[in-house]
Parts: sequence; structure tokens; C-alpha cells
Amino acid sequence: MLNQDKVVILDFGSQFTQLIARRIREAGVYSEIHPCNVDPAKVKALNPQALILSGGPSSVLEGGCPDLAPEYLEWNLPTLGICYGMQLLAHKLGGKVVSSKDREYGRAEFEALNDSPLFDGIENSDKLTVWMSHGDRVQSIPDDFEIMGKTESIEFAAMGNRERKIYALQFHPEVAHTDQGAQIINNFLFKVADLKPSWSMSSFVETCIEDLKRQVGDDKVVLGLSGGIDSTVAAVLLHKAIGRNLHCIFVDNGLLRMGEREEVIGFLAEHFDLNVKVVDAADEFLGKLKGVTDPEKKRKIIGYTFIDVFDREAKNIDGVKFLGQGTLYPDVIESESFKGPSAVIKSHHNVGGLPETMNLELVEPLRELFKDEVRRAAYELGLPEHIIWRHPFPGPGLSIRILGEITEERLQILRLADRIVQNELIASDWYRKVWQGFAVLLPLKTVGVMGDGRTYENVIALRIVDSIDAMTADWTRLPSEVLARMSNRIINEVQGVNRVVLDISSKPPSTIEWE
Repeated sequence: MLNQDKVVILDFGSQFTQLIARRIREAGVYSEIHPCNVDPAKVKALNPQALILSGGPSSVLEGGCPDLAPEYLEWNLPTLGICYGMQLLAHKLGGKVVSSKDREYGRAEFEALNDSPLFDGIENSDKLTVWMSHGDRVQSIPDDFEIMGKTESIEFAAMGNRERKIYALQFHPEVAHTDQGAQIINNFLFKVADLKPSWSMSSFVETCIEDLKRQVGDDKVVLGLSGGIDSTVAAVLLHKAIGRNLHCIFVDNGLLRMGEREEVIGFLAEHFDLNVKVVDAADEFLGKLKGVTDPEKKRKIIGYTFIDVFDREAKNIDGVKFLGQGTLYPDVIESESFKGPSAVIKSHHNVGGLPETMNLELVEPLRELFKDEVRRAAYELGLPEHIIWRHPFPGPGLSIRILGEITEERLQILRLADRIVQNELIASDWYRKVWQGFAVLLPLKTVGVMGDGRTYENVIALRIVDSIDAMTADWTRLPSEVLARMSNRIINEVQGVNRVVLDISSKPPSTIEWE
């Protein structure tokens, strides 16, 4: 996409591959991930300036293990192999890999040797804490390589060929557990590969808008606007590129948070002059959800109904050729990763079936960005902080935070409780510190005492978590006084609730949402 230095990462199935890409982009260099079995011609066409081989769960000693096409080594690109990538390079170039007697997972003490450029400027490089995750090890390195690091249990923990600019590490520099890991990656980028840090969000925004103009031309785009940061940024980018030829459709499914429709649409229409049509389909959604308690059925009903409503409204717009979506880079990676696409696609992905249903071409302005980069793009576009930092909200809305049947009464209870959670997070300055915080209405009632009488009313659970990308999460250790205010206000102000509980489970094994 961009006329600047690029690093291609070949994914051999590591759980840390996305971290490598993020670290490179944080250093100001554009990076892309491709499955290790991608056609090398496709990678060559990108004109990469450097190559990184990720880790992976396989063993080079096993038949049918992921391989490296010979073309990659013939291009004479600066190359860095990590973990499995190191073992693969050693195996392909004449070294020897053996199965370790003891598998090594976790922290290890690493000693850099022979003044490797990878460790230039690294403090205490003779005693560096690094993160290992491997079962095999390199027993001997290729003839034209030199040892560049060791640990107490591994003689060859880093190797390199200075002339060919091929380096390899047995540990993972991309993870936070490795001391100065980002600096090690930066040394590869700038001291080995001699790249220029030209990737920035301002350059992305500028180039993206020009690309959108070329892709769409004078045609029309329809986009489902949810009010979340992804669809909002996608809409603003498209609007800057094609103006009123962008037609946004906001579907009110009756499952939104309190005041969400007015807050989102009012701001975007007023400040960005977005062409937005609001469709009030609450009765249609709630009618189809009546009596349904199974969470998977809820999701499917909502997803299919959204498609029906969106399709119906979009067909009323003459001359639409494109469907805009807020697809992010992790979605793209997942769909074409070496490990293969997810076995189960989220059934509540709102527009998952729309391209096939509507026979429109896709336009995805954010498909090269991670979530944190989308927020940086939002800053560049002038979006306010209350939009940029809105907590993620699921496609099925409050339906998956109400366990059991969806009714108007239960929706009102949850909306009021959730508004108190949001207000207290904001008032205590915790809203920006957590990934997500919300209320869940449980399908049970408990005995309570209010005044002189006994009550038998609903239970609200608080779900407040810390995360970076929602792949993993842990419950937030909120101050007890903040939790106490939430609980007291919910019980006192929300009619029908007499008990509040706190969810203290992590992901995994639990999920962030309850359904």
C-alpha cells in the first residue's frame, strides 16, 4: 500500500506473531504478516526490505513441518529468525537441530557474544532476561555463521552471518518478558537492515484517503455505522475521500445502551456532516427475540435480522457499488493465517453475510491497522476522546448481557445499571484505565431486605477487565470504594435489583462477555 520500507513477517504459527508486527510498527516501520506457505511471488511483489521468520509449535525434525521456500534466501534480504525461525534457518543452511532433553518455557538468562549488532547498546547484555518457548534446539550452527549468544542450557541461543545479514534468536524479543526486546528488534531494523522509520499514522491517514478516492471514484458506498470506534473511523475516512457518496446506516435494534443512539448520531452528523440514516427496528428485533433464551439462537436471530434490515435499507439507495466495513488487521491475519481461519466465526458479526447477500465490492479502510492504531488514526482525524475511548460494545448489544429472555423491562433494568457503571468509572478516572466495564443481568433472583420488608429481586454482575486486544483479559482490581459506590447506587436507584456481584475470572478460561 505505502511507498516506504516494509518488513514481511512469515507466520509459522506462533501465538506471538502479531506482537512482532506491533513492535515493528511501534518503531515506525510498516510490517505485514503472511502465512509461511504463501506464494513467494506474492511477497516479492510487495518489495520488502527485510524478512522475519516467526516462531511456531512445530519441529523441523518432523516430516511435513512448515518449510521455508528457497526463494526467500535467494533474495539476500536482511533476515531475522525467531525460535522456530532460528531452527529452520539452521536446518536449511547446514546446521543441526536436535530435540532438547528438557523443554524450556519461560524466563532464561542470556549472554550476548561477539559484539552482535542485535545487542548494540543493550544494557547488561551479558546477563539479559529473555523469554524462551521451545522443545528443540540448535546443536551446531551453519559453517558461515558465528555464535552470538548463549544461555546456561543452550550453547547456541543466537547466531548470525554478518555478511549475509541473517540473524537468529532462540528466544522471543517481541514479548514484554524479554528485557529490552524492543531495542533488539530496533537494532535489526535500523542497524542490520538499515531501514527508515517512515510509518506514521498521519502518513497512513493521508495515503488511505487518496487510495479510497482511487478505489471508489464517483461510486457510492454503504456502511453499517454502529458507533464503535472501528466503524466510526472507517466512516470518517470514507467521508473525507468521497463525501456525500458515503451512505451510513445506523440500525437501532432496541438493544443499545442508554442514550447511545442520540450521542453517536448527533455528534457525527453535526461535526462531520456524515450522511447517516437512522433505522428504528427495535420492534422487529425484539419481536423475533421474544421467548428466546438460548444465547446462540439470540446471536443468530440478531445477525440475520440485521442483514435483512440493512439489505432492505441499502437497496433503497440508487447506484451503490461498495460495502464499507471496519475490518481490522487481526481479522485479516486470522482469516489467512498459517493455522487457518477460526473454526467458529463469531455468529454475531453484524455484516458477516452482507457482501455475498448484496453482491457489493468491499472497501475496508482499516484492514491494515491494529486496534490501538485505529485510535491513533481517530486522533489524526480529529475525533473527540469520548468517541475514541468508548469501550467496545458487542454487535448483539445488551442481548448477550441479559442472560435469559430479552424483555423491555429487563432491558430497562440493565440500561440503568450499566449507566451507573459507566458514570462511576468516569467519575473515578478509571474509564480510560480499563479495557471494558459493564453490567450483566443474571437470570436469577435473590432474597433481600429493603426497609422493613423482604424483597425477591434481580442480581447484577459487574464485569470490568484489563486487556490490550481482548485476546486475553484479567479482571480489574478496582478500589473497593469505587465498587461500593457502584453497588450502592445500583441497588438504591435501579428498581428491581437487590444484589450486585463482581466477576473475578480471567480470559482464558472465561470470556469477557457472558454469552
